[in-house]
Amino acid sequence: MQPRSNDIFTPSQLNTLARDLLEGSFPAIWVEAELGSVARPASGHLYFTLKDARAQLRAAMFRMKAQYLKFVPREGMRVLVRGKVTLYDARGEYQMVLDHMEEAGEGALRRAFEELKARLEAEGLFDPARKRPMPAHVQRLAVITSPTGAAVRDVLSVLGRRFPLLEVDLLPTLVQGSSAAAQITRLLQAADASGRYDVILLTRGGGSLEDLWAFNDEALARAIAASRTPVVSAVGHETDFSLSDFAADLRAPTPSVAAELLVP
Repeated sequence: MQPRSNDIFTPSQLNTLARDLLEGSFPAIWVEAELGSVARPASGHLYFTLKDARAQLRAAMFRMKAQYLKFVPREGMRVLVRGKVTLYDARGEYQMVLDHMEEAGEGALRRAFEELKARLEAEGLFDPARKRPMPAHVQRLAVITSPTGAAVRDVLSVLGRRFPLLEVDLLPTLVQGSSAAAQITRLLQAADASGRYDVILLTRGGGSLEDLWAFNDEALARAIAASRTPVVSAVGHETDFSLSDFAADLRAPTPSVAAELLVP
């Protein structure tokens, strides 16, 4: 049975229909993926693939949108993108055309951390000249941390072993989550205003950048810098750095080391 002439499509006609179907079904969608095969020719357009462990998708971001990116896309970077699914008629290639791209997960947090750190550093908030010296003899210590974490156990164990006469007040707080930074800031300000303590210790155990994010809060960093009471920051492991570390009068690489530095 031969097809009728009006049932026969040219490649361009079929591609146009397929494109219209794709664009009508996916007007604007979000995709999280890893970048691959990143290319930026002289035109300023960006071409790359969006991929996961099982599949990949061709994508493009044209110069008018790409020029506003706040980071340089690189192969292997994880991104969150928004755009429309379409088909490039001339080659019959299914692709995504993007109008927005940002770093996903820890990459975005790392960029936000670096931007805020640079801004506060430019203000002089981390200037060593404004840091307060540690008292020669600490008699009363405020420890702001989770009451159930490993950090508080390590700190109290070292303090009890090395200097059991030290008066220690545990000021319990959340150390991660959306409300943690505000809670830590309020406790710090209250401890400082009381005039009771020789030193305030902020501490928590290790974790990812997202886990430690409460200690990268701008309001907390400013409260540390404004405190009349010397502040020690011991957040995470030795390789972890937070804004509270830079703002504090003394940074300790771990909670246990903080306790060792504070008492004879």
